[in-house]
Amino acid sequence: MTSDNPDRAYVWSWLPGAEEPIPTGVLEAIPAPGGGFVVTFAYGRSYLANDAAIPLYLPELPLGRGRIGPGPGLDVAGVVRDGGPDAWGQRVIMRQFALDARVHDPGEVPLLAYLLRSGSNRPGALDFQNSPSEYVPRLHDAPIEDLLIAADAIQRGDEIEPGLAEALTAGSSAGGARPKATLVAGSRNVIAKFSSPTDTYPVIKAEAAAMRLAQMVGLNVAETELVKVAGRDVLLVDRFDREGSGGRRAFVSALTILGLNEMAGRHATYHDLADVVRQRFVGRKDTLRELFARIVFNIVVGNTDDHARNHAAFWDGERLVLTPAYDICPQARAGGEQSQAMAIGPGGDRLSQFATCVRAAHHYDLSEAEARRIIDHQTQVVTERWDDVADDVGLTGPERGELWGNQVMNPFASYGYAS
Repeated sequence: MTSDNPDRAYVWSWLPGAEEPIPTGVLEAIPAPGGGFVVTFAYGRSYLANDAAIPLYLPELPLGRGRIGPGPGLDVAGVVRDGGPDAWGQRVIMRQFALDARVHDPGEVPLLAYLLRSGSNRPGALDFQNSPSEYVPRLHDAPIEDLLIAADAIQRGDEIEPGLAEALTAGSSAGGARPKATLVAGSRNVIAKFSSPTDTYPVIKAEAAAMRLAQMVGLNVAETELVKVAGRDVLLVDRFDREGSGGRRAFVSALTILGLNEMAGRHATYHDLADVVRQRFVGRKDTLRELFARIVFNIVVGNTDDHARNHAAFWDGERLVLTPAYDICPQARAGGEQSQAMAIGPGGDRLSQFATCVRAAHHYDLSEAEARRIIDHQTQVVTERWDDVADDVGLTGPERGELWGNQVMNPFASYGYAS
């Protein structure tokens, strides 16, 4: 175990419409009966006395005094985990620990250490601090070019100048496994997604194309911009959890909504998420249709990385609202048969086929005819606009040839489906 082993961290949060965070509660690591630690949460008295206070998430953390333990199978409340660094951020922070204490296993780093070392410009409306009374944000102002160079060095295992390492760590709180950093670009809050020297296909341009096509077929998606940095492709993704006034919007991942931990995430399903939409989301019918359309589009463009952390909903203390779609990226693929990360229908069917979607349509409150109209519309738009979008994002002839018919519009998707 690393010597940097905090047993508590203080949660600060932005209330809806607020421009500054307020102290909210405390996280404490306590020994678990079976070994290891679990992290409990307790609201602060000042927060509970605030008439504007909202629960961080229900049913996980209802307002009230006393220590609240994590739900079954969890070592920390899901809404807290959503605010922590994911695979890439942990890798960046691990680099610091490896230099400080020769720690090489991510599991050796306590959760609270990850929360306290990662940057304050993290997803959602939470931050984690050493103090319950003084808020000291962990931010950076390093140029994006330097962050790209530092990200490459992390992947190669090379040394990094200490100041730049600090900046990369401060931008490490965004989720996902690929290299990225959070940035403030003028008046825009963005996540910068970097290409990697180990990429075997044009990942960043492929994601840029998929996100543009998603808009064209009518999905609600995060705004993106493809730029060149030091001759490399970088995708800037606008933060939908940020407000122009400086406020932040709380949101929770589908993993948290379904009450699952990372290991159990493989059991997350679209149809279970649809059941929660019926019970707890604003605009049930429109939300179910949007969710179904996103499933179809993932199949159209070959995005099989559609796990439960890649879906989320805004939380205002009472209601859930589906966030814009994000992380829609065609995945490397060999051959035809493919499956989605989450099962589409109650029978566990996850094959990446339109026929799978049609069979499950009723579970999204859609008729078979409505499902077919969504599928046919998307395939028509993608077919007609592919070349234009490929030109816009700078895909070369060989690159677009590699994507088309493989990741994008793979024939396997249409097997068993007749429009």
